[in-house]
Amino acid sequence: MGLVTGLLLLPFAPVRGTLWVADHLLQEARRQACDPRVVQARLSALNRALDEGAIDEATFEKEEERLLDLLDSPVRRLDGTRVAVAGNAPRPRGRRT
Repeated sequence: MGLVTGLLLLPFAPVRGTLWVADHLLQEARRQACDPRVVQARLSALNRALDEGAIDEATFEKEEERLLDLLDSPVRRLDGTRVAVAGNAPRPRGRRT
């Protein structure tokens, strides 16, 4: 970036900084949402909610399917390549005891 370009774009520096921070926060949130440990904890909580009667069977199955799909899908790295997550063996569907 040249000196003149740097001076002309200086008023936009706070906006660019804010966008950079927002982008990194979004990437981290996506990474954490697909973390297998987090997804497994959410599955455990979902099973407890069903056992306690807080949710019905249809809600349980819908949410369980979504969470299991997260576990089964490969994770996309920030550079766009896809990698398999360790422990992504097919899981049995349905209520666990």
